[in-house]
Amino acid sequence: MSSLGSMMSLVSIISLGLLVGLGLIELVWIRLIRQHGYPWADVAASIGIKIGRRLVKLATAGLVAPVYFWAWDHRLWHVSLKSATGWALAFLLVEFAYYWQHRMHHEVRWMWAAHRTHHSTNWFNILTTSRTSVTGLISGDWLFYVPLAFLGIHPLAIFLMIAINLTYQIWLHTELVPKLGPLEWVLNTPSHHRVHHAVNPRYLDTNYGGVLIVFDRLFGTFAEERADDPCRYGLVKPERSRNPLVIVFREYVAIARDLWRARSLREATGYLFGPPGWLPDGTGATSRRIRATATPSA
Repeated sequence: MSSLGSMMSLVSIISLGLLVGLGLIELVWIRLIRQHGYPWADVAASIGIKIGRRLVKLATAGLVAPVYFWAWDHRLWHVSLKSATGWALAFLLVEFAYYWQHRMHHEVRWMWAAHRTHHSTNWFNILTTSRTSVTGLISGDWLFYVPLAFLGIHPLAIFLMIAINLTYQIWLHTELVPKLGPLEWVLNTPSHHRVHHAVNPRYLDTNYGGVLIVFDRLFGTFAEERADDPCRYGLVKPERSRNPLVIVFREYVAIARDLWRARSLREATGYLFGPPGWLPDGTGATSRRIRATATPSA
């Protein structure tokens, strides 16, 4: 399995190269071709969050990996990685797990508290990729992939497929790439991901795929980018801070405040595991309610 470790190192190098290279290309395009300003303060916040995420991952990797290897030791089957079929199965299973993990990040407030960081920027550019969850360990996102080890996918292969999935998504964070014709039916594209990051009512909570868009089409969470409804990015309630600590922990503070004033176990459970925006009286600004009350043109 040393080859898997080498492949993961290679993917990490490619990921960094893509982030820097595509970011510079986009910067030149925005400044010289479009002659627009560049959100330097926003980018600085994203880089600060990226550094924090890296430090946390280094500190906590030893806590998560043993769970995967325990599941692997108790696996029900064994998926051989000596054939293209085994690798294809590993890719599809990780993509499927990613879809549900990503979807739950938007539908469960406790998980949204971590994922909110990624959506907190009011701009949409390549460096948005670096603004990712710092608190994934406590949000539980890693748990979605543990069953794959039970099913016989080696943990290192799972980690490699996750890394490839996230590396692919770097180029999705841009407004420079138009729709890509027939590829839009199968792949997650910049157009689909612009929709995912948009706060327009019809776009909320859609397009959760990583590399593929097929699971969104199968499970009814797909939305197409429309020329008559340009994407507006950020959060329903825009984040104005550029302080990485404020951005990362704002929703956790809000959850603690709501739990303090909860009057019953039902309310406490709703504040923790209901959809973002949930309120006991049903008047909260959840995505479903925002869509239901939006004007037809919104």
